[in-house]
Amino acid sequence: MLGSKLDAINYLGFMNLDSMALVTTAEVCDANPQLIVSGELRALQPIFQIYGRRQVFSGPVVTLKVFEDNVLIREFLEEKGNGRVLVVDGGGSLRCAILGGNPVVQAQNNGWSGIVVNGCIRDVDEINGCDIGVRALASHPMKANKKGIGEKHVPISIGGTRISDGEWLYADTDGILISRTELAV
Repeated sequence: MLGSKLDAINYLGFMNLDSMALVTTAEVCDANPQLIVSGELRALQPIFQIYGRRQVFSGPVVTLKVFEDNVLIREFLEEKGNGRVLVVDGGGSLRCAILGGNPVVQAQNNGWSGIVVNGCIRDVDEINGCDIGVRALASHPMKANKKGIGEKHVPISIGGTRISDGEWLYADTDGILISRTELAV
């Protein structure tokens, strides 16, 4: 018989945070030190602000590397998301926003689970009205360049954490976890 929620985590593994927000990222870390030591489970540095109505989200990762340019971000979010999470390495730039309200509305409508931006966003009120999870370093009123320069589906590094296409991201109000494989019950 399982005596606590942590016993259940150890016994069952993890669950999809979208369908049952019963297990927090903190509890997953506490219950799975072996996955952390092996590098199978990594926590992103606590540098992100929370935006959007969906504070808890998860899904397979799609990576993108850009710098102060949002053309490729828009292209990705025009595609069907199928519950995926777009993770954008924007180089940590705080000089302009690489994501705004219109693409986030499109992402919500196309079934993306969330967007994580190592950079800035704008149109915060519009984004906060969307049923999607968004994490970014900050907001900035200036728009990005539109040159279409960047790299799709490449390994990226955010705050010293390497993230690859096809890994899984789990986010809640405690933080963001990256797992090499889907964590499931």
